[in-house]
Amino acid sequence: MNPAIDQARIRREALRWLVLLTLNNARPIGAFEGPILSVAQSEYPDATPIELRRELDYLADRELVRIDKQPSGRWHADLTRFGTDVAEYTITCEPGIARPAKYW
Repeated sequence: MNPAIDQARIRREALRWLVLLTLNNARPIGAFEGPILSVAQSEYPDATPIELRRELDYLADRELVRIDKQPSGRWHADLTRFGTDVAEYTITCEPGIARPAKYW
């Protein structure tokens, strides 16, 4: 396996987990992409809005996140029931999200 490809996958999956945790802390109102990007950039300083939108879209396809794409161009995201369950470790997490193993 190409290590560069593997690093990209690791980053994508970790970013998805970070997004879920951020939105879990933003419940019940959710958050606009700006604050989510700020959290993502605390871990990955070079994270871009496009990268964040790509991962939000992935999470929406998996029905973990609801996205409101507003006419102004801003995106607002909120967790679905499944997204909350994944963030709270009440259901199993399928591959594609770097959720750490529960150790407690």
